[in-house]
Amino acid sequence: MFAFSRDLRLSDHAGLAAAARHGDVVPVHVVDPVSAARLRRSPRRAAYYCAAVRALDADLRARGSALIVRRGNPGPALRALARATGASVVGWSCGYDAKSIRRDRDLQSMLEEAGLRALPVHDAPAVPPEDAAASHRTGDGYRAFVPYHARWRTLLPTADAGTAAFASVEIASEPLPVPEEFGSQASVAEPAGEAAARAKLTAFLAAPALQYGVARNVPAAGDTSRLSEALSFGTLAAREVVRAACERAEDPFLLVEERTSLKLYLRALAQRDFFLQLAWYNESLAEEPLQAKMRGFVFARAHAHLDAWRSGRTGYPLVDAGIRELRATGWMHPRLRAIAASFLCFDLGVDWRVGRDEWDHYLIEDDPALAAGNWQWVAGVGADLAAYPRIYNPLKQARRFDPTAQYVRRWIPELAALPDAAVLDPLVGRHERQLQLPLFGRASYPAPVVDHEAEARAFLARYAREVRTPA
Repeated sequence: MFAFSRDLRLSDHAGLAAAARHGDVVPVHVVDPVSAARLRRSPRRAAYYCAAVRALDADLRARGSALIVRRGNPGPALRALARATGASVVGWSCGYDAKSIRRDRDLQSMLEEAGLRALPVHDAPAVPPEDAAASHRTGDGYRAFVPYHARWRTLLPTADAGTAAFASVEIASEPLPVPEEFGSQASVAEPAGEAAARAKLTAFLAAPALQYGVARNVPAAGDTSRLSEALSFGTLAAREVVRAACERAEDPFLLVEERTSLKLYLRALAQRDFFLQLAWYNESLAEEPLQAKMRGFVFARAHAHLDAWRSGRTGYPLVDAGIRELRATGWMHPRLRAIAASFLCFDLGVDWRVGRDEWDHYLIEDDPALAAGNWQWVAGVGADLAAYPRIYNPLKQARRFDPTAQYVRRWIPELAALPDAAVLDPLVGRHERQLQLPLFGRASYPAPVVDHEAEARAFLARYAREVRTPA
């Protein structure tokens, strides 16, 4: 028997292939309280998840089987189903955030106490945490990305993990999950499921991936893979993405710049694996800074302009455009994520966990381990080992990565008619708009809520005073 969770596909599936070595597989999905709570946080996430589960069930039916759905605590549900089907082995894919790790541990104990063999398998990363940690001097994972990446490149997946033959059993299933049970009225903007995810990967590697080196930084310059939701719900294997990108890079007709773009894309996939293994070996990562020296550094939990950041009205156009994209679509460009997160942590001095929880209401992707790792990295409390936090200047970032203000205009219609210079620098824009009546109307764009240079200097001074030890 195999219990699907965030691995909603049939091909290149490490957990499913491991379970299949014990015989035909009974496919099960348990909507447990931990997962249900996360789905209730984001209407778009709930809609995507339900569509992915429907696609999985359809794929199983095409193979003469069907998904058996249960709701509740996974331990009792899986134990009862194992008894009803005569299964002696129960497999599932490991989770990486603290709540999922604890849930998996409890599930394993309950199943083994019932005389069943528990079979948790690493499926989400391209390279399992233990494989990367095997050569590490402590054997408990890497805390720095550069050495991890060097090791990761030697362990790239070379073969399809496989799939399974499925049992046909006469056991009634509860209804497939629907968005309404998670309080969602949202619809899915594009198809979900294994076939749709693979088609998106194929389209990306055909051309946009060759410009990834630019697109990852310049939001108006091209497309990134946009596979975050597919990877987080496992409708596509990270192993397949890595293998496909490696195969694309072997094309002898690629230009040097195109080959470099593919290497940068593979590096981004390695960073995803890095954060998963970081969470695997550090269960406190969701709430406690990885860096011990930062555990006593106090960020604020509130700020007079926190709501302005939440709503995309800070007066810094690039920050606000990123936030508005997130709220409108459930996704944000990777460069904009870093800039908007930096503004929260350093310009407003607000705790990274506040930002993580805010974005969790809008993101489609469901990767709490990755969210914690990325937010800690930007906030300077996690795996980034720079001497000082990297503070992004939102005006310089706009001039460098959105020089014609194309991205900003897409998401901030109040600024669409203004010249580039006025969009890129809100102080210039405010001066030039003094004679425009709309400046005083409700639709006007706000002045900057803080002085970035002053706030950045103040934060770095406090950091040096409270944290950094002189060399």
